[in-house]
Amino acid sequence: QVQLMESGGGSVQAGESLKLSCTASGSSYGRRCMAWFRQAPGKEREGVAIIDSDGSATYADSVKGRFTISQDNAKNTLYLQMNSLKPEDTAMYYCAAAYSNVCYGSSHEYNYWGQGTQVTVSS
Repeated sequence: QVQLMESGGGSVQAGESLKLSCTASGSSYGRRCMAWFRQAPGKEREGVAIIDSDGSATYADSVKGRFTISQDNAKNTLYLQMNSLKPEDTAMYYCAAAYSNVCYGSSHEYNYWGQGTQVTVSS
């Protein structure tokens, strides 16, 4: 069982930056996919960024060039550096994990979820 806990959300102005963290605890084995998802009010949950055990990352088109996903395996922590934030980035951000040889973008592929951290960007 794996527990995930996010931190680092907050309220910022457009153009500013935030860095989200997600600390994982508990027992786990095998290749792991870690991801950030977000969900705005009235909208479906969407994938933001994914990183696999080798450190290869993929991003949603809407955040490419602005967001960077990274992980510190020694600290068992996942990060999301968010720069040049826009009002449309406002959402609850969730950390998720899946144990798989292939990392998929669908939220249905992820078994473990954090409680979420709110990011609000004002214009």
